[in-house]
Amino acid sequence: MSDANNLISHLIELRSRILKALLSVLVVFMCLAAFAQDLYQLLAMPLLESLPENASMIATDVASPFFAPFKLTLVLSFFIAIPYVLYQVWGFVAPGLYRNEKRLVAPLLFSSTLLFYAGMAFAYFVVFPIAFAFFTSVAPEGVTVSTDISSYLNFVLKLFFAFGVSFEIPIAIILMCWTGITDAKSLRAKRPYVVVGAFVVGMLLTPPDVISQTLLAIPMWILFEIGVIVGGLYAGRKPRDDDESEDAEDANASK
Repeated sequence: MSDANNLISHLIELRSRILKALLSVLVVFMCLAAFAQDLYQLLAMPLLESLPENASMIATDVASPFFAPFKLTLVLSFFIAIPYVLYQVWGFVAPGLYRNEKRLVAPLLFSSTLLFYAGMAFAYFVVFPIAFAFFTSVAPEGVTVSTDISSYLNFVLKLFFAFGVSFEIPIAIILMCWTGITDAKSLRAKRPYVVVGAFVVGMLLTPPDVISQTLLAIPMWILFEIGVIVGGLYAGRKPRDDDESEDAEDANASK
């Protein structure tokens, strides 16, 4: 009976935290909805600056001028609300973690958020100008470059997600080293395979062009090296070592 009550209480808490996370996204969306057109204009700026003179973006679907900015605002609302969403995730799982796990997971949640934002910023400020300038420069003679707004939105959202996730590589490596799944020495030995794998992943996650694939693969390799260095600091640590020592200290202090 007690186990059933605990399960019900956990489910109620989970529902509450999911609703709070969704509400945070809704609140951000309501604040941004009035600026949907301006947000899309800002998103389209890297492409518009690369288009030939007198060229512009087009809408091939009747509802695209409304739904494209609406979709962008909704996705952007989720991205902005990610810190609060992760806070709700942390609030749900934290009671079941050991003290040393809490000391590790909390900074990792904060770092993963910053890295995800950094990946998106890298895509917008570095990848987009280079990629779009290349695409527009190789257009055949007599072809006018006029990108559909919905196609462009899907393209850039895919790149945002790809770069945001790929920038989480150091977090994944740290977790693997900390849990004992692997270690820094083993990862260094696999470096050639990782480099090849980075280009393969870049090919799968990005649109079929060499520019975006390379601009994703190189940061992934650099982030891998950073993750190996930091992950080496956590190798060999067992999840309960710190808790046992702290419990012993607490017991001695009570005496």
